[in-house]
Amino acid sequence: MASSETDSACPGVEEGESFVKLCVLEGFSESSETKALISSLPEAHGDLVTSERTTEKFLVILDGYQEQPHLLDPHLEWMVNMLLEIVRSDTSPPSLVHLSFKFLYIICKVRGYKIFMQLLPHEVADVQPVLDLLSRQDPKDSETWETRYMLLLWLSMTCLIPFDLCRLDGHLKSEGGKAKDSTMDRILTIAKSYLLVADSPRDAASVLVSKFMTRPDVKQKRLGDFLDWSLTTITQTNDGLLRDIVMLDGALQSLAKLFKHGKRDDLLQYAPTIMQCVEQKHLSESSQAMLRKHGVKLTQRLGLTFLKPRLAAWRYQRGNRSLAANLSASQSGAAPSPEVEIQELEEDYDIPEEVETVIEYLLVGLKDKETIVRWSAAKGIGRVTGRLPKELADEVVGSVLDCFSFQETDNAWHGGCLALAELGRRGLLLPSRLADVVPLIVKSLTYEEKRGACSVGSNVRDAACYVCWSFARAYEPKELEPYVSQISSALLITAVFDRNVNCRRAASAAFQENVGRQGTFPHGIDILTAADYFAVGNISNCYLNITVFIASFPEYTKAMIDHLIALKINHWDSVIRELATKALHNLTPQAPDYMATTVLPKLLPMAVGIDLHGRHGAILACAEITHALYKWGLQTDRAVVDMISSECVDALKNIHQKLNDRKQYRGFGGQLMRPAVCCLIEKLSLSKIPFKNDPVITGWQWLIDDTIKNLHLVSSGVKDSIVVSLVSALSALCDEYYQAEPDQADLQIQDVLVSQYIDGLKSPQMFTRCGSALALGGLPRFMIGGKVTQILEGLLQMCTVSQKEGRFTEARRDAVIAISQVCQKAGVCAHDSSDSALCSENVAEVYAVLLNCMNDYTRDSRGDVGAWVREAAMTSLMDVTLLVANSAPETLLPDLVKRMMCCLAQQAAEKIDRYRAHAGNVFLCLLHSKEPSVPHIPHMEELMNIFPFETTTSLNWNAPSQAFQYITRLLGLPQYQYHTLLGLTVSVGGITESTVHFSSQSLFEYLRGIQENHAALTQFGETLLSIFRDNLRNDKVSIPFLKMLNQMLANSCFEIFATQENHQFCVDLLDLCKEFKKSKDIGKLRVCVSVFCGLIQFQGEVRKRVLSQLLILLCHSFPVIRKTTASQMYEMLLTYDDVIDPEVLDDVMTLLSDVNWESDLETVRTHRNQLCDWLKVSRPQMITKKPVQVPDPQQSIM
Repeated sequence: MASSETDSACPGVEEGESFVKLCVLEGFSESSETKALISSLPEAHGDLVTSERTTEKFLVILDGYQEQPHLLDPHLEWMVNMLLEIVRSDTSPPSLVHLSFKFLYIICKVRGYKIFMQLLPHEVADVQPVLDLLSRQDPKDSETWETRYMLLLWLSMTCLIPFDLCRLDGHLKSEGGKAKDSTMDRILTIAKSYLLVADSPRDAASVLVSKFMTRPDVKQKRLGDFLDWSLTTITQTNDGLLRDIVMLDGALQSLAKLFKHGKRDDLLQYAPTIMQCVEQKHLSESSQAMLRKHGVKLTQRLGLTFLKPRLAAWRYQRGNRSLAANLSASQSGAAPSPEVEIQELEEDYDIPEEVETVIEYLLVGLKDKETIVRWSAAKGIGRVTGRLPKELADEVVGSVLDCFSFQETDNAWHGGCLALAELGRRGLLLPSRLADVVPLIVKSLTYEEKRGACSVGSNVRDAACYVCWSFARAYEPKELEPYVSQISSALLITAVFDRNVNCRRAASAAFQENVGRQGTFPHGIDILTAADYFAVGNISNCYLNITVFIASFPEYTKAMIDHLIALKINHWDSVIRELATKALHNLTPQAPDYMATTVLPKLLPMAVGIDLHGRHGAILACAEITHALYKWGLQTDRAVVDMISSECVDALKNIHQKLNDRKQYRGFGGQLMRPAVCCLIEKLSLSKIPFKNDPVITGWQWLIDDTIKNLHLVSSGVKDSIVVSLVSALSALCDEYYQAEPDQADLQIQDVLVSQYIDGLKSPQMFTRCGSALALGGLPRFMIGGKVTQILEGLLQMCTVSQKEGRFTEARRDAVIAISQVCQKAGVCAHDSSDSALCSENVAEVYAVLLNCMNDYTRDSRGDVGAWVREAAMTSLMDVTLLVANSAPETLLPDLVKRMMCCLAQQAAEKIDRYRAHAGNVFLCLLHSKEPSVPHIPHMEELMNIFPFETTTSLNWNAPSQAFQYITRLLGLPQYQYHTLLGLTVSVGGITESTVHFSSQSLFEYLRGIQENHAALTQFGETLLSIFRDNLRNDKVSIPFLKMLNQMLANSCFEIFATQENHQFCVDLLDLCKEFKKSKDIGKLRVCVSVFCGLIQFQGEVRKRVLSQLLILLCHSFPVIRKTTASQMYEMLLTYDDVIDPEVLDDVMTLLSDVNWESDLETVRTHRNQLCDWLKVSRPQMITKKPVQVPDPQQSIM
C-alpha cells in the first residue's frame, strides 16, 4: 500500500472484472513433483534442452509461491538436503553442481535469503570445502553466477562457527616452503573481490562481510583494515564510471550491513570517520538510485550507532492490540483502556553532533526522486527518532511535517507520508500531534498535480492510505475519535473517486482496517460490503453505483458532493469529469435541496469561467443536475423551475450565448464545448424548461447545425462522441420545442431541417455526410411524417453512389444506420403511402440497398473499412426484417428473404472474428424469431436441425473452432452453398493460422462426407467453378480461392474426378487457372504454380496441358517464379511417380534440382527444352510481337 508502483491484487484480476478468483494457496501441493525434478538432475544435466526444461518446470512451481513463501517452510529442509547431497558428491561433474546451485538459488529467491541461509550446514568440516569450491569459481563466468551467489551465502553461515579460525589453518607452510594464506585472509580476500563484481554475488558478498567481520577474532585483527579499504574505495571511485559505480555499491552495501549486524561498542570509534567520508562523497546528489539508497541505509545505521540502543520511555503505547477484543469491547459499548505503565524518569541523553547530520541527510532522502530511497529514509527516520529524547523527536516530526508544503514536489509529500506512517507505527507520533497531522493526511488523500498531459500524485495518495492504515493499528479509538469524520470521509472519497485503481484499493483496505481496529467509523460494516477491495476495482461501478449507496448515509453525502464539485468536475481527464457529472446526477435524489440551492448556483459561474476543463465539467454537471431535479420533481409533482431560482434558469439559458460571444466554440476548446452544450441542450429539453419560442432555441439549433457542418475540423478521437451528443440533443430539442400540436410538427421548421440535412448528404465533406445522416435518423416520428420518401431517397442514393465511387465509407455506415432508424420510426403499413411509412412500394428498394451494402469490401490504408458498412447493414436488416415481419409480413418477398439469409451465411463464414460473430448472431436471431416469425426462410427445417435453439446462447461465433463446424454444414443446402463457400474461401485461403486451420478442417470433413455421393460432389464442383468465374479479376477472392484449391487438391478432395480422363471439372478448372499465368503478382503466380502441380493428378489430356503450363512457367521472366516452379515440379514428381516414364525420371529430377533456374533466360530455355523432350511435351514457341507501324505524317496529309 505504501508504493503506487505495486498492485497487491491477485495476478490476472483486471479492473472491472465481475468474477474474482482468490489467489490463496493452502499448502505446497507439488512436493512429489518437485522431489522428482530434483532426483532427475543427474540425468538431465548433460543435455542442454533437458536441463533447461527441468529448470523451467521447477521455476514455474516455485514462482507460484512468491506471495505465500511460508508454505514452503516444512519442505525446505529436504529440498536443500537433496541438492546439497549432489553438490557434496565427489562423482558430480561441474555441470551437475552448477545446476544444483541454480535450483538452490531459485528456492532462495522465493523464500528470501535471510530465512533460507539458516538451513545451510555450518559445521567446522564445511568451511574448507566451501572455501575451496568458491576459490575455483570464475567470477567472470556469466552462466554460473548462481553457484557463486549460493557459495557466498553458505560461506557466510560457516563463518558463524564458535572457534577461532586460526585453528583451521594447521601448518601454513607448503611443501615448497612458500607460506599459504590463512583461512581468515582467504575469506577476506574472496569477500573483497566479490564486492567489486557487477552481478548478484555482490549482494551475497555484503552478507558475508556482515557475518565475517563481526566475529570476535576477525574484528580484532582485520576490522580496521577492512574499514580502511572500504573508505579508500569510496573516496577514490567516481560515480560517473560504470566500474566505479559497481565498486562503490559493493562498499556501501557491505558497510551498511556491517553496521546493522555489528556491535555498537566495536564500531562506534569508526563511525565519525565513515560519516565524514559519506558526507564528503555527496551521495544524495548521485545520479544512481541504488547508490543514493545505500547512502541512506549506511547513514541511518551510523546514526543508530551514535545513539545508545534504548526504547524511548515517552513513546505512545496502545494497550490493546487484539482485534477480537476490540470488536467485543465495541459491541459492549466499553472502550478499551490502555494499561497504565509507570514511566521512569528519562535519564539525560548524550546526543552526538553527528546525529543532526544524520537526520538532515535522512530528511533530504525523504524528498528523493526514487521511491526506494524515500522508503529507506522513512524507515531510518523512524529508527533514529525512537532513540531520541521527546523534545528532539518532536522537532524531527515538525521537520517531517514541513514536507507537506505546496511548494514541495510530490516526492516530498510521498516521503513525508511514509515517514509519518513509520513514526505512527512505532508509537513515536504522539496523540498531541494528530491535530497537525490529520489535516495534512486528508490533503494528501486527494493530492494531485498536473504535469503536461497527465498528473502526478498517485503515490502520495497511496502512501496517505498507508498512514491511515497504520494509525488504525497504532492508536486507541478515543485518540482518533475527534478525527473520525475527517478520516472516514476522506478514505471513502479516495476509495470511490480516485482515478488510480491502486489508490482506490488502498483506501478501501485502510477503511476496512479502521472499521475493524477502531470500531468508530459510521456505518463501517455496511459500507465495506459494498466497497470492498474487489468492488472498487471498476471505476464506473465506483462512480455510478457504490457512490449512491455510500451517500445514502447522511454523514458522507455532502462531503462526496463537495469533493466532486471541487476536484473532479475540473479534472484534467475528461473521463473523470464525465463520470463525476453522472455521479452528481445519481446523488441528486440524496440531497435535492442542497443541489438546487447551493451546488447549482456554485456551478453556473464556473460554466462560463476561464478554465477550459472546469467550464466543460461545470456545463455537464449543470445539465445532469437539472435533469436529475426534473426526475425528482416528477415524484413530488414539482416542476424544475419551482425548485431552482429564476436567476439559475436565466444563467442556464445564457450559457450558449456567452460562449458564442466569446468565440469559445472554436479551436481545441470547441471540441469540448460543443458536445458539452449539446448535452446541456438535451437535458434542458428533457427537463421541459419553458423556453419554447425563445430566441435561445434558434441559437441551440444553430450550434447543432454548425457542428454538423464543421465536423471535418474536429480531431478524429472525439468525432464519435460529438456526433452522438448532437444527435441526442437534436432529438430532444425537436420533441420539446418543435411540436405545433401534440405529435404534429411545426411545418416550417420541419421543411427547413429535413431539406438541410438531405442537402448535407451531398456535401464534399465526409463527416458532414455522417452527421447529416445520423441527424435524419435521430429526428422524432412527427418530424419525418410526410417526408419519408424524400429522406429514404437521399439516404439510399448516398449509399449507392458513394459505394460505386469507393469513398465516404463512414458516411455509408451512418446512412445504413439512419435507414433502419427512419424505418422503425415511420413504421410499416403495407398499403400506406410511401411518404408516411415503409410499405410495399418502397420496401424492395430499401432491401436492395441494404443487401448491396452487405457486399461492401472497400479497402484503404486502414484495411477492410467496408466491414463497418457490412456490420451496420446486418444490424439494419435484422431490425427492418423483424419490424416488417411483425406489421406487414406479406411485403417480405421470398427472394428478398433468400438473398438476406444467403448474405448472412456468407458473412458468418468469413475470416474476421468480430463480423463473423455478428453475422452468426443475426442469422440465428432471424431464424429463431417467433414473435414475429420471419417467413420464406429457405430450408427452414434443415436450418433448425443444424442450429437448434440452444445454439443462440451456447455457440461462440468468435471462436473458429466452434463456428466453422456449424457453418460448413450449410454447404449441403443448395440455396446456401454458393454464398457459404464464397465466405469460406477467404477463411480457408486467409493468413490467420487458427482461422485457416479450423475452417479448412471443417471444409475437408464435409468433402470427405460426400466422396461417395457423385451428384453432391459434382454440384459442389460446379459451385466452386462458378465462384472462380465470378471472381476471376477480384484479387481479394481469387488469391484465397487458389490457396483453398491448392489445399483441396493436396488432400485429394476430387479423387473421383481424377480417375476419369478429361473430366469436365478438371478441364474447366485448368482453363480458369491459365488466366493467372499472365499476372505480374508474384504471390498469385506462386499459388498458381502450386495449383498446377496439384492438377497433375488428373488423367488424360489435362495432364499434358498442365505439364505444358508448368514448362512455360520454367521460362517465366521472373527468376523467382522459375526457381519456385522447378522446386514445386521436383516435389510433384516425388509425389506422383506415374506422371512420366521411369526411364527418364532420374534425369528429370537431376536436371530440376541441379540447374540454376535463376540464371539468364537463354541458358534456362535450353534446359527447359530438354525437359520437354523427356516429358514428351511439345516445346513452347516464342511469340514474336509485330511492331506497331506508325503512319507517316506526310502520307497522312496527302
